[in-house]
Amino acid sequence: MASAVDIANSALNLLGASTISAFTDDSKNARLINQRYEPVRNRVFRSHAWNCLHKRVQLAQNSTAPVVEYSHAYALPADCLRVLKIHNGTTDSIASNIDYKLEGRNIVTDEGTVFIIYIALDTDPNNYDTYLQESISHQLAADLAYAVTNNATLADKYMTRADERLREARFIDATENSLGTIESSEFTDARL
Repeated sequence: MASAVDIANSALNLLGASTISAFTDDSKNARLINQRYEPVRNRVFRSHAWNCLHKRVQLAQNSTAPVVEYSHAYALPADCLRVLKIHNGTTDSIASNIDYKLEGRNIVTDEGTVFIIYIALDTDPNNYDTYLQESISHQLAADLAYAVTNNATLADKYMTRADERLREARFIDATENSLGTIESSEFTDARL
């Protein structure tokens, strides 16, 4: 069973620093972790379309329509960190593409029905892929390296290492999906 404290302690261990028992401990490391854990985690979440964080929902129309340009508005779910795809629910990929704009925490469009696929803010590390857990831990270590070690060279080294770990995790995560079908287009038809 992984926890946010386990991920944080993994980061502290990478730095050779004292671990914590809770984010609220009365120590420098706990205060640093408490301040930086969520922003670093959310940055990692937004950096890639992690399979373990995908959610699919149909949005409910707002009671107030946009003033101009579009006829409907839809509020994003509270746990939405990054929108991956917006469509109208049809299976025809060409017809499902819709004209829309993201404005703040709303989607505005002329469509009467809107579905989204998005990266959700999931605070339970047990739902994360192990590569994602490791990526958060390494990014956190890189983020805290200078504050904990007071060594700029070491901090640069940890940032490079964290970026390599993140690239590896993204690759593994991306290759777990099917390649899908290639739609007929002017480009693919030109081959014939």
